[in-house]
Amino acid sequence: MSSVIHRKGHRESKVNRSREAEHPFDAEAAFTRPPGTVVSAEPAEPEAAVNFSGRNVEIPDHYRVYVRDKLARLERLDPSIYRFDVQLFHERNRRQSKACQQVEITATGRGPVVRAQAGGENFYAALELTLDKMESRLRRAKTRREIHYGLRTPTSVAEATANGVASVNSVAGTVADADVDHYAVDDHEPGQVVRVKEHSAVPMTVDDALYEMELVGHDFFLFHDKETDRPSVVYRRHAFDYGLLRLT
Repeated sequence: MSSVIHRKGHRESKVNRSREAEHPFDAEAAFTRPPGTVVSAEPAEPEAAVNFSGRNVEIPDHYRVYVRDKLARLERLDPSIYRFDVQLFHERNRRQSKACQQVEITATGRGPVVRAQAGGENFYAALELTLDKMESRLRRAKTRREIHYGLRTPTSVAEATANGVASVNSVAGTVADADVDHYAVDDHEPGQVVRVKEHSAVPMTVDDALYEMELVGHDFFLFHDKETDRPSVVYRRHAFDYGLLRLT
């Protein structure tokens, strides 16, 4: 076990120091409705299936009912959605205490997968922020399906990547994925892989990859390039430009 030697010669375990810095989880406070929260007397039920999961979090029934009611209103933006995946987890880092309760929602339908994540002091506040992001991205997806021409035609990939491709070090973000199989390691030491995701890759064009990256709100997107038949990555650059990385 690694340790740190202080000036006075005392040793302190890094593991113990890490555990002391953890933010404790208060289940009662995490699911307390904030003042002003409006709860429907007759909660709606979405047509899509709703799958709940919690990483070391027990989700109470009243919260599940509240989430279903919100998702029933949200799915009106895209009737093709057939599944919502709702994941809750607690951020233990004390520096993230104001956003320690995290909510992630993934909407799966006939179109691209839409995902949003946000944190708050409790799961109700985090849910509202996540729903705001989801609504914005679902509206964006709906607008995308309405094909535009002329002055409203989206910028082509050739124009977006005209300045060349930046180095791999400039890439930052989280891989966006669909139909993901993943697991997380809860008890770990710093410097280890703590989350693994596997997803099926459907060949797509660079334009489609950029579109899906925007929908999930990430900074880069790993995809199977239909043109080259190779794994590739599109990512954001400064001034609203994009970059493209290809393996050779």
